[in-house]
Amino acid sequence: MTEGSPAARRGLLVVLLLDTVLLAILELFFLPLRLDGTLLPKLGSIPLPLTALVAAVTTPLLVRWTARLVHPRAAFAPLVAWVLTVLVLGLFGPGGDLVLIQDWRALLLIAGGALPSAMALGGALAVPGRRSGERTDH
Repeated sequence: MTEGSPAARRGLLVVLLLDTVLLAILELFFLPLRLDGTLLPKLGSIPLPLTALVAAVTTPLLVRWTARLVHPRAAFAPLVAWVLTVLVLGLFGPGGDLVLIQDWRALLLIAGGALPSAMALGGALAVPGRRSGERTDH
């Protein structure tokens, strides 16, 4: 945790959450990428969900940074912001459009972003040096 004023930590939390929301929007909008010659090279129109990999790397990283730079108890905020952004924008997108595609890539995106982030959150909230069953009133 950084030694700084509470206002600086809150500002840093806002920046990290803004980054989380922007990444979730980009991951959602670029999820339907295909190797069809439009944006990527033509290779049989194969789906290429690169944004699920981006989510699996960046979202847990944001959770860990929030725990380290702001406070361990605030580490849940990027995960919640990411899930809410993907679900709300994906299901009730701009103009009421359904942005979250209805196939395996959507599940891969949600699992790739949420599961590693939940594991990073558990690691951030864990109390070091204390195991279950240990007594603390020695």
